[in-house]
Amino acid sequence: MEIFIGVVFYLALIALMIVSAWKINTKANQPGWACIVPIYSAIVTLEIIGKPWWWILLIIFLPGINLIWLIWMTNLLSKSFGKSTGFTIGMIFLPFIFYPILGLGDATYQGPAGLK
Repeated sequence: MEIFIGVVFYLALIALMIVSAWKINTKANQPGWACIVPIYSAIVTLEIIGKPWWWILLIIFLPGINLIWLIWMTNLLSKSFGKSTGFTIGMIFLPFIFYPILGLGDATYQGPAGLK
């Protein structure tokens, strides 16, 4: 019984994260379904934050350094929606709380932060 409850909770958490990512994409005038396609979702995120597509190669082929790029991308994503660096820290350590706030809350897309 405990395993069943755990599986249901886990699936609900995954569904919440997908819905949140879908709404983040649609708020940024990108296709919502892109969040469920692995590599394409990263490319769409790069478009949202204003960075070139070839960053995906840096993330894939530079182990260790890719963590820095992923944190930077998360920071640019929160800044693209007008959020602070503190919000970025929340997105990194408590994503199941802060991504739904970004996607389902009243945050509005203010343009790619990577171009500013």
